[in-house]
Amino acid sequence: MFKQIQLIIISALVLLLLPFNVINAADNNSMNNQRLGELIKRIDKTVQGKPGFWRFIVEGREVSVITDERANRMRIIVPIAPAKEISTDKLTRMMQANFDSALDARYSIAKDVVWGAFIHPLKELGDEEFLSGLGQVVNLALTYGEGYSSGALVFGGGDSQSLRRRELIDRLLDKGTI
Repeated sequence: MFKQIQLIIISALVLLLLPFNVINAADNNSMNNQRLGELIKRIDKTVQGKPGFWRFIVEGREVSVITDERANRMRIIVPIAPAKEISTDKLTRMMQANFDSALDARYSIAKDVVWGAFIHPLKELGDEEFLSGLGQVVNLALTYGEGYSSGALVFGGGDSQSLRRRELIDRLLDKGTI
């Protein structure tokens, strides 16, 4: 009888602690500044900055990655052009691209600059999501004024008929994944 009670108590403890261990295991796989910094160094060994703010070059474009671990936020941004240079036609085209060909990245305007941006919760960000987002943002900068495309896919039903620039995303995935 004593062994049965011990078995019941041990089973109850395992069941009670299992969700805690699963949550902790998930946290160990969560993105953080250290892991993100290692990933960025695989892309550009000359990266500058510190945990929470990095600057580096991809395809000739300056990329900034900014994080806030406490707020669980991450953003990849690339400056594209001065905002004062945007015609009404270009602004309309950027908004159309945000609907169908920019996909996870977006054109945006802040501090009088047109930016390509990818914004995501930090902890939930996977390596491949980061690398894909990075490629998409750089592709938005490279195709600004022409194709206005992140290079991933074109979502049907929109106005964009651009060519895909998937090659950059694939190269970044190859560089960044182990």
